[in-house]
Formats: sequence, structure tokens, C-alpha cells
Amino acid sequence: MSETKILVRQANLDDVAIIAEFNIALCRETEHRELDRETVLKGVERFLSEPARGRYFVVTVDGQVVGQTAHTFEWSDWRNGEIWWIQSVYIHAEYRSKGLFRALFSHIKSLGEADSDCCGIRLYMERDNETARQSYLRLGFHEAGYEVFELLFPVA
Repeated sequence: MSETKILVRQANLDDVAIIAEFNIALCRETEHRELDRETVLKGVERFLSEPARGRYFVVTVDGQVVGQTAHTFEWSDWRNGEIWWIQSVYIHAEYRSKGLFRALFSHIKSLGEADSDCCGIRLYMERDNETARQSYLRLGFHEAGYEVFELLFPVA
């Protein structure tokens, strides 16, 4: 990869289709289920169109988008600041284990460190994804001791 050009940039509306494809692949790989393509396309487009929700970043190799991650905002009154949640982490299988997620995360971490409102970064992962766990530990994350619960409403 040393001869290739790697770039991390904020995603834009031109990236909707590839981000949606990566999200569908992510769900297939980690949760073994299929997402509705139309819903995901609309969801990604809406997210990118409403910056208050968060930001997507993509990593490109020689101009081709090969990975992504997003971050959303959570206000912490305990810390008087925003915690940025990393979401939708996906690197195309052909490009894994080449430092591309590290590049994405380093970019977001630098932005967070420079933002006076950002007080930290969190993420959640599938409990049995040991590869992801080890990657996150190598980046300096630690297990926070929280369990995630959810109550989802039916899609209209």
C-alpha cells in the first residue's frame, strides 16, 4: 500500500450509494441478516443532508472509496461536552488489515481533540466480534463497563 494514495475525507451526497452498500455488507457480515436497500439509501442520504446528526468519513485508495465510518453526537451533562459515537465501521474485505480503519479513526480523533465541545469517543460492537475488539484495544479504547440495551420501534 506504500505506493498507493490513501485519503480520508468527509463523505458527501455523492457517496450515498457506496455507503449504503457498505452498511448492507456490514449488517450481513456481523448480524447475518439483510437490510432493506431503499431504507438504507434514504437513511444515509438523510444523515448526510442533516449535519447535526453526525458525519460520515470515507477512506479512499487511489480515488476509490474502500471504507467508511460515521460518528454521531451524545451530549454528556456529566462532562459538559459531547461524546462522539463511532458507528458503521466498514472496510472492504480486500483492503482490511492495511491500516485504513486506523487512518479513519486517527482523523476523527484529531477532529475531536481539536473540538472544545468533544470530551471523548465511544463505540459499540457486536459482542462476539473478537477481530474488532482487538482493533479497538490497539487504538487505545478500553471496555467501559456498560451494557447496551435497546427498544426499537417498527418501521412505518
